[in-house]
Amino acid sequence: MKPASRATVLFDAPGPRARARHRAMSAATVLAAALLGWVVYDRLSAKGQLTAEKWAPFLTADLWRTYVLPGVAGTLTAAAWAIGLALVLGVGLGVGRLSGVRAVRWSCAVVVEFFRAIPVLIMMIFAYFIYGVLDAFPPQQIALAGVVTGLTLYNGAVIAEIVRAGVHALPGGQSEAAAALGLNWAGSMRLVLLPQAVTAMLPVLVSQLVVALKDTAIGYQITFVEMVRQGTVVGSQYSNYLPALLVIAALMITGNLALSAGAIGLERRLRRSRHNPLEAATIEPEGTPGAEVV
Repeated sequence: MKPASRATVLFDAPGPRARARHRAMSAATVLAAALLGWVVYDRLSAKGQLTAEKWAPFLTADLWRTYVLPGVAGTLTAAAWAIGLALVLGVGLGVGRLSGVRAVRWSCAVVVEFFRAIPVLIMMIFAYFIYGVLDAFPPQQIALAGVVTGLTLYNGAVIAEIVRAGVHALPGGQSEAAAALGLNWAGSMRLVLLPQAVTAMLPVLVSQLVVALKDTAIGYQITFVEMVRQGTVVGSQYSNYLPALLVIAALMITGNLALSAGAIGLERRLRRSRHNPLEAATIEPEGTPGAEVV
């Protein structure tokens, strides 16, 4: 029996010359990356950005209390409001786009496409000036309201498309089974389709929520106090831009990891609940109270 060929479906196995060429290219790439890293290190060292004195301000409580913590509070506050409102808006628009009523479906489609097409910064600036003219919020809250409005409208439109795609990805037999049980459109959407779609679309949904958290940094354009803005202020105040931005990056990464970890835990819990018959909820057909479906 002949030994199996090393050729694959996509490409042939490289020969001796090709392997030598690949090794040479890999070695050249590693050397170029090392050289670039050394140049960056040398320039930063020459500017004094790697000395211990540049990190010393972060060991004082005054810097954290004056600069970093207000920025963290601003970022988390804006992100919490924007994520909560965007989820409500996105689910509403997504379900509206699936409606059997043409007027509702087209109206939601126009809203979604409109706010997806406008840059987030434009919506923040527009909301900021409108709220200022109308005196809709206290002066110290106008920037926060503008950031939340821009993030809510944009991310709500994107989440609406995620919801619509998640429901469309379900097998067609799910909606047919719901109709066979006597559920109307609203009942099948609420009890059958959306609960299953949530688990499938949760990873994409979390990615969009992470985007909402990071996009709070755009709010510095309308004088909103958030982490990145405060990091640049610290860098300007203490002439330590690199340590300041590294600390802010670590805080942002920590927030994103916490959001992702919470979503992973929620996804596991939802999957466990779906596969556990003791936790699964029974669905009663409309018009037949008390009838239990096994």
